Amino acid sequence: MWTSAKAWQTVIFALVMLLLGTPASAQDLKLSDLIDEALTNNPDIRASQAKIEAAKYRIPQSKSLPDPLFSFGYQNEGFNRYTYGEEQGSQWMFSASQQFLFPGKRALKGDMAERDSQSLEAMHELLKLKTAARVKELYYDLFLAYKNIDLLKDKRDLFTRTEDLTLARYAAGKAMQQEVLMAQTEKYMLLEKEEMLNQKIRSQEAMLRAAIGRGRGTPLGRPIEPIYAPFTITLDEALQMADQRSPEVRSRTRMIEAADTKILIAQKEYYPDFSITAGYFNRSGDFKDMWSALATVNIPLYYKTKQEPAVLEAKASLAQAKQELEAVKLMIAAAIQDNFSMIRSSEKLMDLYKNGLIPKNSQDVELALSGYATGRTEAIVVITRLKTLLDYEILYWSQFVEREKAIARLHAIMEGPASSPGGAGR
Repeated sequence: MWTSAKAWQTVIFALVMLLLGTPASAQDLKLSDLIDEALTNNPDIRASQAKIEAAKYRIPQSKSLPDPLFSFGYQNEGFNRYTYGEEQGSQWMFSASQQFLFPGKRALKGDMAERDSQSLEAMHELLKLKTAARVKELYYDLFLAYKNIDLLKDKRDLFTRTEDLTLARYAAGKAMQQEVLMAQTEKYMLLEKEEMLNQKIRSQEAMLRAAIGRGRGTPLGRPIEPIYAPFTITLDEALQMADQRSPEVRSRTRMIEAADTKILIAQKEYYPDFSITAGYFNRSGDFKDMWSALATVNIPLYYKTKQEPAVLEAKASLAQAKQELEAVKLMIAAAIQDNFSMIRSSEKLMDLYKNGLIPKNSQDVELALSGYATGRTEAIVVITRLKTLLDYEILYWSQFVEREKAIARLHAIMEGPASSPGGAGR
């Protein structure tokens, strides 16, 4: 009876596996290809590039003179008739004027616009680094989902072996039916976990497509398993690299320079600008044409309520920019220490799992299976040890992925090259 029941259960199990399946992997998914695609197609990166181009176009505008003015009109004597050529005061008038800023103002405005553009360029580089790091994190999470499915499939054979032993012992009257049901339940719970991982794969693929700027299409494929590589950079070296090379620090430095230039511009406003106007008056008949020249200078009379507050405002903006730079440096240092701690902690846990807990629990599983076959161990012991071994293997790969993700975040902070130490597949 139990042999027939087991055959039906095997058929049902196979059908469930066929229905659930795992996402098809048309080809190996390479991290370097994804990063290149993201840097080319990511909408945020493309928008940032357009923003930089717009900022560069503002530089020549800032250095330009104000537009010249051209005026024309007619002057008539009396209201009864058109007196052009009859009266001395009747004339057509034409004039042109040009405003000139006090020397140095235009150069300073152009310099400030250029600093703003350089700040945006640095932030663009930061965005590219963060996008690459984001792609790496999603890639490693996708790899982990596939790897966990592999682990579940690998342990399915052991759970099936346990089920066979419980059925054999039950048929021989040496085990309770509860032990059979327990073994079968654990085996089917693996299917539940596998389907949850399949859903996670679909979710990770959707987020990865968004990060690389690719629309919905064929499955991305299966990530190549990263190769462990030592991370040899020390904490002090990481902090120094970030301070020297971080695009965010560079951007904030350019903001400080722009704020400093703004102070000089505000101080220049104490000096007057001037305009030159040339006029031509056309008269006919015996009346001679006339011309005129006029210079106009603005007087900064209300400097107490205009120029002086503007200088104070610019100085306050400079102080703000300096404090923001210090805040960024502190956040960068904290992020580096956090990720550095994650790397070292993951390395210790990986060593513990790989060289201690996993080998020991593998031996315990084999001993428990042998003991259960001879009646010296209970089924619950076998199942518990199997689940513990599976948990440790999953935890090992989880720490592996967390380490790789922390390294990816560190490289984004330090502006580390793609080939720097810390793992393969970069």
